[in-house]
Amino acid sequence: MTDVHEGTLGPLLDSTLRVATWNLWWRFGPWEQRAEAILATLRAADADVIALQEVWEEGERNQAAELADALGYHHAYAFKYEFEGVCFGNAVLSRWPITAQEHLFLPAPPDQDEGRLILRADIDGARGPLSVFSTHLHYRLYHGHIRQEQVRALCPFIRDTAVADFPAILCGDFNAVSDSDEIRLLTGKAAVPAPPLVFRDVWELAPGDGPGLTWSNTNPYAAAEAETPARIDYIFVSWPEAGGRGHAVAARLLGDLPVGDVWASDHFGIVADLRY
Repeated sequence: MTDVHEGTLGPLLDSTLRVATWNLWWRFGPWEQRAEAILATLRAADADVIALQEVWEEGERNQAAELADALGYHHAYAFKYEFEGVCFGNAVLSRWPITAQEHLFLPAPPDQDEGRLILRADIDGARGPLSVFSTHLHYRLYHGHIRQEQVRALCPFIRDTAVADFPAILCGDFNAVSDSDEIRLLTGKAAVPAPPLVFRDVWELAPGDGPGLTWSNTNPYAAAEAETPARIDYIFVSWPEAGGRGHAVAARLLGDLPVGDVWASDHFGIVADLRY
């Protein structure tokens, strides 16, 4: 008979892994000034693994590489979209070595292709290997049908390529609220695209403090767009394993205050602590 105090997962681990996700707003706004605020915010978060979106690369310069160098981390980067010689992509930074990386371009109608992709980084973590995925879906409100197809594409990619030793960690800017069809596909509230893969939202699991708005009118860059405040950035973790590995025990916002008088991005990010 299962011990009712331990549950089916056995004794829960006390040790944790800290994961962050954040959309860095590419080269928009005062991007050189924002760069210092981004670095200061990430340094203060002290995450072990960081998923980033709207990361730029121009010539020999790569924002992910520069952040990784400053933090003493490793990095992976991939892009599809490029504008006037500046690339627009996703990245993963890691305190521990990245042993492999792979990306998948996400589907979109040819006349509406925004260069969206999902990047996987396999990480040789301190207590075992793990796979972290960074993605960014189409952004317009009426793009729900495109985002749903993108979710249907990224789920089998995760199921078939993630390391088996730890639950898959999926991070990013999904441009969708938590009760949207695209998020329901991920979380088992609709038919999941790649059974048995299903995700849990760390903000709901931990839970985080308050609604967790990552697009908020307290941020002047977001307020200038006159859109509805929403939680559209997420950290998802697939079903926990023995010891509760992958179970979220804490979640909070990232970058939700200015650094001095500089707002680092138009988005707020999320930081979560997972049993590891």
